Amino acid sequence: MSTAPASHSPAVAAELALRGTAVLARGLVPDALLLIADGDILWAGPAAHAPQYEAERTLTHEGLILPGLVDLHCHGGGGASFPDAQSPQDMLTAIHEHRRHGTTSLVASLVTADAATLRERVTDLAQLATDGEIAAIHLEGPFLSVERRGAQNPEHLIDGDADMVRELAQLARGALATMTVAPEVTGADQVIAALAEVGALPSLGHTDASSAQMTHAIARARTELRRERGRSPLPTATHLFNGMRPIHHRDPGPALAALDAAKAGDLVVEVIADGVHLDARTVAHVFTIAAEQNVVLVTDAMAAAGMPEGQYRLGALDVTVESGVATLTGASAIAGGTAHLLDVVRFAVTDAGVDLVRAVRAASSVPAAVLGMQDRIGTLAPGRRADAVLVDLELQPVSVLRAGEVVTD
Repeated sequence: MSTAPASHSPAVAAELALRGTAVLARGLVPDALLLIADGDILWAGPAAHAPQYEAERTLTHEGLILPGLVDLHCHGGGGASFPDAQSPQDMLTAIHEHRRHGTTSLVASLVTADAATLRERVTDLAQLATDGEIAAIHLEGPFLSVERRGAQNPEHLIDGDADMVRELAQLARGALATMTVAPEVTGADQVIAALAEVGALPSLGHTDASSAQMTHAIARARTELRRERGRSPLPTATHLFNGMRPIHHRDPGPALAALDAAKAGDLVVEVIADGVHLDARTVAHVFTIAAEQNVVLVTDAMAAAGMPEGQYRLGALDVTVESGVATLTGASAIAGGTAHLLDVVRFAVTDAGVDLVRAVRAASSVPAAVLGMQDRIGTLAPGRRADAVLVDLELQPVSVLRAGEVVTD
């Protein structure tokens, strides 16, 4: 048992005292101390300012201590895919793959499919959310642009259907967090309103919209989210630049409108900083332009994350993975990512030159706020679940804690 220097205050009883350089709410803190008990953080701050405490176990880490990471957009990993899983047990394979690598809170993403398949998958994911295995559900489609569909199955792309949104949200039992919709599809405004109504966020993407159409959709979403009780007052943009009309000097398209909104604090943009979806300089520009609380790092990972190269599936489509790049078999469209979220953070820091603390927050506290879960996850602070990623100085994973327990599977 370890005991801090005596004081006149009652000692804090901790199961674990975790000590080392940590990314806390205030920033990077050398010689920080976390006191953990019953799965929660009791105290966090500079060790020199710690209260008197008694700990059953003390762990001193020589690298960096990061908050548990939060991935808003993940389709699978470890050989399993949420869109293709036949049971919740199959889905757990993907969840555990990412959890072992530092993603302690994961939003499970589906892809465009027929209504019956979406109902089945949402029902399974809702149970995993109830069990605390996932943080929420993201629906990527089916109200998307045919021209910018990427790896989405064109057979099931349809106009916006607000009633479908309400039905899927009911099956999700409160776990539906975001849904990707293209601003220009027929019925998009009604879908945006329905999402806000059910407590979910419109995520604008897979779009061939003009800049004006994107700006309209952002404004509409902001208005609807003010009226209804959502997870966050801000809509999001699904993987900025990817699945969007490219920028042209006479046709700026949706991406610049999204960046303007992220700078103004009206939109949160997803960024897949994995070295495949975006050039490092593009990642750097996004972090330079957008407000700090308006950029999230995501993986868009599919079944091949953590797996060898070869053949995989994403929904109804075949995917080939070569040299870490997943593309539709026989085509050039990127079909999701193969990285873990910690890999994305590392790329943002080491290749794009993003400040460490900001990159970590973009993968932890900012996505937690998008989900409306910032009081529970995403930050190493008192009252939060004791989720932490212990990494070396090169941001390679050493061990992961979730609710104060070492992740082993």
